[in-house]
Amino acid sequence: MSEKQKVLVVEDNPHTRFLVNAVLQAEGYSVIAAEDGRQAMEKLQDQNLMSEISLIFLDILMPHVNGLDILSAVKSTAQTSSIPVIMLTTRDMAEDFIVGYNKGADYYIPKPFTRQQLLYGINMVLYGEEEEEQAHT
Repeated sequence: MSEKQKVLVVEDNPHTRFLVNAVLQAEGYSVIAAEDGRQAMEKLQDQNLMSEISLIFLDILMPHVNGLDILSAVKSTAQTSSIPVIMLTTRDMAEDFIVGYNKGADYYIPKPFTRQQLLYGINMVLYGEEEEEQAHT
């Protein structure tokens, strides 16, 4: 690909945000970061920016606006509804995952996570690829 794909990373924890950014940049993605829900909502209102976003990594528990509210905003707007959203969360209750999937989340990655988990999620939602494909019989 000649132009880097842009990924919006919405994460209030600076350490986690740095790790996600580092992995993405090492893989050739361009990263746009938001430190909290309010910044994310501001970026979502920038029509030029959102038309360039290929993927969103979204924390759930954040100040000002939580990730589920941001997810609802992304999926309810025509211009952004097709952007895949990977949720990053410390919450691991099945009910939390179901709520997110019902609001349009494409994938969940629990914290703490590994580089491989991030890359697997990207491959799943952007390219429809799994690391271990099952043989068709």
